[in-house]
Amino acid sequence: MRGCCPTCGLHFNREPGYFLGAMYISYGLGLAVIVALAVALWLLTRWRLDKIAIWAVLLFLPLAPMLTFLARVLWIYLDQTIDPENQ
Repeated sequence: MRGCCPTCGLHFNREPGYFLGAMYISYGLGLAVIVALAVALWLLTRWRLDKIAIWAVLLFLPLAPMLTFLARVLWIYLDQTIDPENQ
C-alpha cells in the first residue's frame, strides 16, 4: 500500500495492529467468494463435494492478494466513517 493518499493526504501507515480488524473483513469476503465459486462449480459440473471444495479453494488463491487489499480499504473506510481524521 502507499504511505498516504495522493488526493487527500490520509496516512495509510497506522500504528502496529491497526489492520487487525481488516483480517475479519478479509475472512468474511474470502469465505463468501469460496462459497460462490463452490456453488457455481456444483451447478456447472455436479461433482462430489470434496472435489468442488478443493477446486473452489484453488480458484480462490489468485484472488487472495486483491481481497486482502480490498479488506484494508474497507477497514480504513469504516474507521474514517466512525472517527474521521481531521487533515
